[in-house]
Amino acid sequence: MSQVHIHPTAIVDDGAQIGENTRVWHWVHICGGAQIGAGCSFGQNVFVGNDVLIGDNVKVQNNVSIYDAVTLEDDVFCGPSMVFTNVNNPRSHVARKHEYRRTLVKRGASIGANATVVCGHTIGEYAFIGAGAVVTRDVPAYALMVGTPAKRIGWMCSCGERLANDIGTHSCPSCGKHYEVGGNHCSPLKND
Repeated sequence: MSQVHIHPTAIVDDGAQIGENTRVWHWVHICGGAQIGAGCSFGQNVFVGNDVLIGDNVKVQNNVSIYDAVTLEDDVFCGPSMVFTNVNNPRSHVARKHEYRRTLVKRGASIGANATVVCGHTIGEYAFIGAGAVVTRDVPAYALMVGTPAKRIGWMCSCGERLANDIGTHSCPSCGKHYEVGGNHCSPLKND
């Protein structure tokens, strides 16, 4: 961990694997079983559990807890104070650690500030979860999701710009990448 910047107030338990050029800021706690890639950033007051896998270039903003059974692939963005869960029906007096439901956030997805991701779901690559949304089901790749519970209101380019929502072939107004939009899916064209 010689190329890792760890703030003096952070706690990194023995056994944690952290990739090069990762930055761990004020009052972060990373548990010993966590596996974290290179070039990541963990803002103030972040918690990372033991059974957590985090890819490269992941940005986790302030006050985010990444509990056991969560996987974040490369280039994921977690906005300030967003929430992951890992038990569907928690009770203080009932131990349910054996019932954790896995959550997978695929490459390039962004989760907005104060959003909640209910456990047991997959967020597709480059999906965009709006601030305050509550994800209660799987999210398709490139989907723009807002509300409580979160509903798809459109599609997003991998660069983060909104795409046209109607069925057909569309190009991103910012980067020019082309996409095929169907009723329930969006995918980049292979020739881009």
